[in-house]
Amino acid sequence: MTAESEQTTPRRWAETAAALVALLGLADSVYLTVHHYTAEPVPCSIVEGCETVLTSWYAQAYGIPLALFGAAAYFVAFSLAVLAIYDNRTAWKLFGVQAVLMAGFSLWLLYVQGMVIGAFCQFCLLSAVTSISLFLIFAISFLVRRTRS
Repeated sequence: MTAESEQTTPRRWAETAAALVALLGLADSVYLTVHHYTAEPVPCSIVEGCETVLTSWYAQAYGIPLALFGAAAYFVAFSLAVLAIYDNRTAWKLFGVQAVLMAGFSLWLLYVQGMVIGAFCQFCLLSAVTSISLFLIFAISFLVRRTRS
């Protein structure tokens, strides 16, 4: 392996992992958006409270479900990660900004579920895990790059 390929392997691994995690988040958000617009109840098999959370005042902004905003955010994260796989450094930096915003918003939503609504939705928890995972992937890749420089 050359010195150049050794430096790009961890970064490409992080970008690929980020793209895959973003796809998981996108699927989760699209699923919730479809259920919102079809008015079908969401099956909650792991935790109780999906309907409580998804029908709460906090589940929408101006009549648009937060899941639709989440789908857009995950699509942007996925797109930036894919661009970064092909050595677009600006895209990876923008991905980092996106990941920070998504993780921060997810932490706020976790607070709302636990402290305000008093119920949790397993699909919302999956979204929080994926958003925070995107941030951690970026942060780890950033730290690895800094220690190798």
